[in-house]
Parts: sequence; C-alpha cells; structure tokens
Amino acid sequence: MISVVIVDDHVVVRKGLRLLLEQQPDLAVVGEGGNGEQAIALAATLLPDVVLLDLLMPKMDGVTVVRKIKEITPTTQIIVLTSYYEDDQIFGVIKAGALSYLLKESSPEEVVAAVRAAATGESRLHPMVAARLLREVQQRDRSPLGELTPRELEVLAQIARGRSNQEIATELSVSERTQAAIYALQQRLVPLKEALENE
Repeated sequence: MISVVIVDDHVVVRKGLRLLLEQQPDLAVVGEGGNGEQAIALAATLLPDVVLLDLLMPKMDGVTVVRKIKEITPTTQIIVLTSYYEDDQIFGVIKAGALSYLLKESSPEEVVAAVRAAATGESRLHPMVAARLLREVQQRDRSPLGELTPRELEVLAQIARGRSNQEIATELSVSERTQAAIYALQQRLVPLKEALENE
C-alpha cells in the first residue's frame, strides 16, 4: 500500500484528490494539510511514501517546504501538483528535491500514475514542464570552452597546470598584455573569454 499526504490550501482540491486516490486499491491517503507548515509536520509524523504538494500556499514557499521534507524524511517522494510553471519555480523545487512536477490540468489517470511511479522513485513531468527543463539543460550544457581558440585553450591548460604568469609568457611567447589577462583570469576579475579574446 502506498501512503500519500495531500497538501493544498484549497479544500475542494484536497477532497477531490483524496476521492480520486482512495478509489485505487493500492493507494491510501494518510493525511491532508492546507499550508507549508502542515506539510512539514505531516511528513515528519506520518513518513508517507508520497506527498502531493501545491506550490504556492500560505506560511511557507514551495522550495522551502520541499527542502525541509527531504531533510526530515529523504525516502518520501514529493510530487508538485500546481497551476504554476514559471522557470524559477520549476528549477527551484526540483533542485530542492521534488521528484515530479505536474500541472493541475493533468488528467486523473496521470496523477494516479505519477503517485505510483513516485513510490518506485520514477519521475513524471508535465510536457510543458519537461520542455522548459530540457531547454534549460541545453543552454547550460553549452560549454564556454567550445568557443575558445586553440591559443586560448593552450593558455588555459597552462593555468590548470599551475604555471606562473611568467612561465606561461615564456613558454608560449605571449605578450605582456596576455600575461596581464592571465592574471585577471586567475584572480577571477574577468571571465575566460573576455580575458583572452584579444590574444
């Protein structure tokens, strides 16, 4: 039996979710809450398999609630079920430890499937959320090293080996200007691309 806690500040939503989940022979709703503090208290007391959590509720933001629940009971899986899908909200709660992110427009079947999947550690994402996450990952994976010239990579390799500015200047015959740029880079005064783009 999969134990579930439902947390939403709208009573009608909670009752609807309870009715949906309790129709399933393998799911048991063991608690309900209406705000972030109650979510944490219920998770600490009941140690449920899954928490269905609205994102925007009174008394505490969703990211903090997710983080605290995961600190208290790391084995509890959290499904965010919300109407909001701004990028900062999605990334924040997933980084904090939420396993799945569904929108309230999801079908009852999708919610039930997500709860069952969460109990086995499998994630479910609404297609719109998945598209935003994919776009973010693609943007972050564009390594700045791919934009460097061979000469810039050579200088970077010397820095990584712990060579001094003078040693790099001598070995690679780089100019005083580049030597200054290397120093600026090492001191993190400017990004790598900006420090070396004129060499």
